[in-house]
Amino acid sequence: MQVRRIVDLSVPIGPDTQVYPGDPQPELTPHATLHRDGYNLLALHLGSQTGTHVDAPYHVRVDGTRVDALDLALCTGPATVLDVSGAPPRTPITADRIGDRIAHVQPRPIVLIHTGWARHYGTPGYFDHPFLHPDAVRRLLDRGVRTFCIDAPSIDPTPDSSLAAHLLIADAGGVIGENFRNLELVDWPDPFVSALPIKLVDADGAPVRAVAMELDGDRVQPLPQERG
Repeated sequence: MQVRRIVDLSVPIGPDTQVYPGDPQPELTPHATLHRDGYNLLALHLGSQTGTHVDAPYHVRVDGTRVDALDLALCTGPATVLDVSGAPPRTPITADRIGDRIAHVQPRPIVLIHTGWARHYGTPGYFDHPFLHPDAVRRLLDRGVRTFCIDAPSIDPTPDSSLAAHLLIADAGGVIGENFRNLELVDWPDPFVSALPIKLVDADGAPVRAVAMELDGDRVQPLPQERG
């Protein structure tokens, strides 16, 4: 089996990375340099949900799974792209709006929710994104989805105090991926997605280098769930 194509789904992390309101702005500063020390080494200061990242259930539930204990089968495997682009600003993506497409979502854990909102990244309008309505979350959970990745800063509205979609997904033991991009380039069936988080100890989430791969060969099956 060979990789025919790779699409990078991640935003770069640097001083200009757009962060959720109130989150720390990333800083990458030289700690050691070739000229002074004989090697280069950066010191990093950033939030656990900087750039393209995943939220573990612990983000919203005190007893939720933390990012270093996630079942990695939630973060890698065949995915379904759900194209809901064209939604107006700050509107809920309802089960009715998705319509019959929910029934065609394959019974696999990962869904890539393509709103098209990544085109606003770097502008104030990025935070006027559409968001996933709780009814749509429930319907997708019923289809077996456990990993919800979206090309927006949050799966809920920004700002929002209820975090209804976050809570539903966390209570199902699921994972949320945010600040994805280039979903319009994933134009082949059954993309194999990798969104493995940095193994931050006891953390609520972590940055990822998310990619979608087109594989040449037999269809890849989801990884078996880990058992404790």
